[in-house]
This record gives sequence, structure tokens and C-alpha cells, in this order.
Amino acid sequence: MPVISIIMPFRDAAATLPMCLASICRQTLGDFELLAIDDGSADESAELVRALAARDARVILLEPGRIGLVAALNLGVAQSRTPLLARMDADDLMHPQRLALQRDFLEAHPEIALVAARAAIFPKRLVRAGYQEYVRWQNACLTPEQIAAAIYIESPFAHPSVTLRRSALAAAGGHYADGAFPEDYELWLRMCHAGLALAKLPQTLLAWRESPGRASRVDPRYRREAFDILRARFLAEDARLRQGRDLVYWGAGRPTRLRARRLIDQGFPPVAWIDIDPAKIGHVVWGAPVRPPEWLARRSRPFVLIYVTAHGARAYAEGRLAEWGYRPGEDYLAVG
Repeated sequence: MPVISIIMPFRDAAATLPMCLASICRQTLGDFELLAIDDGSADESAELVRALAARDARVILLEPGRIGLVAALNLGVAQSRTPLLARMDADDLMHPQRLALQRDFLEAHPEIALVAARAAIFPKRLVRAGYQEYVRWQNACLTPEQIAAAIYIESPFAHPSVTLRRSALAAAGGHYADGAFPEDYELWLRMCHAGLALAKLPQTLLAWRESPGRASRVDPRYRREAFDILRARFLAEDARLRQGRDLVYWGAGRPTRLRARRLIDQGFPPVAWIDIDPAKIGHVVWGAPVRPPEWLARRSRPFVLIYVTAHGARAYAEGRLAEWGYRPGEDYLAVG
């Protein structure tokens, strides 16, 4: 019986599959099974996997037809036989020690439900500055505490770098959810809400391919609005917003207000907005006054949601809150 199952849906990936499959076969931990799910490919992708499966009994080709990514993921989970599940995408590359290091980490840390790894995005010529910053931020989220405090900013993991316990997936519902939202980020939020600890190795174990046609670029489930709706849904269920503490939103510009409105409409109005623009101070927005940051130092501690998204602006807000003794995850959360 293998110790780890690799779940890899694919569709029309013939151009990248050979390198991907080679990186999987080079793993120093050879005791795995690869469940490669063909989601209705029209090229020779399935033939490439079938040829490898004929030579390597660890490779299992599933051909359900075109069922969609989430259904393909759930099929792979259902057909897998191991206590550990590793995700992979057909256009990415695994470091040879990825499976071994993640298996060893989970064996040494039974309290951890999921472990990811740092990612290096390639080819560099296609990587935009914004995505470079996202990967830099993501690679800095390592410990369970850092990940829990940052979970509402963005997805803290590259999905194909993740290995999780089957038991943890079961504790969070047992499946990937299908809907108008990013299926991986929804699962990370669900796991956090279930009280599960998530971590990331400091090693870079995934080469993460950027391309104009990747799902995060073209699939409406990964548009900005889909992330905003998903975050608001989970924030409304977060016990930290239901403690009876006053709620303050940092950021009073129009884009911030419109994103925050998704949470306000679910019954979470702020007592104040925080802004650094002197022209906004003293205005009233949707019944709440706009205050300068220093106002927070004089208040009995409210719970603050930092809604500014620029990296420098978020860092400034977090730095000021730290000056006044506010603790990340306990007294404030940053929201992407």
C-alpha cells in the first residue's frame, strides 16, 4: 500500500505533461500512487499518461470525461487509497524531495493538518509585478499562526504544493466544494474555521508555471469579486467578529467601502472608519464617522479589519496597530 496519493486533474496538457510526470517519477519518496484524472482532453494528454502507466504501476489513469476541475479533484480523492493526499497540476514541476519532506513533516507534527511548500514561479518573462508580490507574500506565510492571521488576505498556498491528511479533509467536510469561487481557497478557509492547523515548509519545492491561459487568469471563479464574496461569507461566520466588540474598518476609500459592504450587509456595521487622508477625517460614511489612525490608541480596544490592499498601506496599518498593542488574529485581521 502506498503512503501518499498524488491527485492530478489535467486537460489538454500534452505540452507540459512530460516534464511534470518526469518530476513526479524522480521523487526520492517512491512509495506513492499518482491518480491522473483526464478532464476531457482533446489532445494526446491521456495517451502520455497511459503510456507511463503501462511502465509504472504507481500511475493510475482515470477517464471520466469532461466533468470539471472540482469533480475531478473529488474523484481523485474518492479513488485514492492513502492517508496523505498531495495535489499537483500538470503544468508544474515537483522538487525531487517534495513528497519525502512533506511526509516527514506531517509524521513529526501530528497536530498539523496540511503542509504546503514555498513556490518559485516561472518563466520570469511572463510574471507580472503584482503576481511576483503575491508569491513573495505567500512564501512568507509559514507558521500556523501566520497563516491563520493572514487567511483573509489571499490564498496562502500554491494549491499544487499542498499535502494534507485525509482525516483533516474529512473533518472539514470531506470534499472540495463546487461553486462560483476558488475551490482551493474555500477549502483552506473551511479548514481554518474547523480549527485545523495549516503550515508551510521553508523549502521551495514547487516550480509554479505562469501562463496567459491558466485558470486563475481566465476562469470566472478566480475573479476578484469571487474572492471578495467568499471572504465576506467566512468572515461573517468568524467567532472573532461575534464577541460583542466594536468593529472598525481601516480604509474609507470607495473601493474599500464597496468591498466592506458585503460584510456590513450581513450585520457587521462599523462604529468608525480609519483613514490617513486628512480630507476624509470627520466625514460620515454609512452612519459611521471617519477617524484618524490615532483614534484607535484612545479607544477601548475594538476589533479592526484592515481593508486596504496595497502592501505598503497594509504594512503601515499593521505597524501602527502593533504600536498600540493590537495583536494580529486577536485584535485585528487583514482582509484582501
